[in-house]
Amino acid sequence: MHFFSQAFDYEHPWSHVVIGMWHKYPNSKCTHVVSVDVLDRSVDPKTGIIRTERVLGCKQKAPLWIVKLFGGSEDAFVREISFVDPASQNTTITSVNLSLSQFATCFEQIRYSPISPHRTSFSQTAEIQARMALWRSAADSLEKWLVQRFEQNAQLGKLGFTDVLRTLWEERHRVPAS
Repeated sequence: MHFFSQAFDYEHPWSHVVIGMWHKYPNSKCTHVVSVDVLDRSVDPKTGIIRTERVLGCKQKAPLWIVKLFGGSEDAFVREISFVDPASQNTTITSVNLSLSQFATCFEQIRYSPISPHRTSFSQTAEIQARMALWRSAADSLEKWLVQRFEQNAQLGKLGFTDVLRTLWEERHRVPAS
């Protein structure tokens, strides 16, 4: 199993970051995400926690030989479940790949938490595990490659989300023309 993690702060209030997360896709930096479908959204009447389950459709940029070897296609799907707690102002998002999960899984967890009225902490972890027990060295190489790919996409995600947050902030604070 291989791991990826990163943490940084957004210079935006938690509420703005949470609104932005619903507008993250599509964006010009993460063109591999081509669709987002909400499967379920509910609010716990006792806690006020909002639970949302979505499926993200992606176009894989894996080398063709890998796609052929594993019998997949360039279409890939990821299941995402988020919990937004307005009372504690914490948001957690977990995701796992649905496509090719018989060969490798990527379990991701994201957390947004307020640091101050104008700053939000972001943390992201991913556990990547190939499922080729007989060929441990091949599995290790695949995991390393998948971590590199995940890190590239995470950096694009950060850039794309920063653009989304900036655009939303500018729209929110735009002075109407007289």
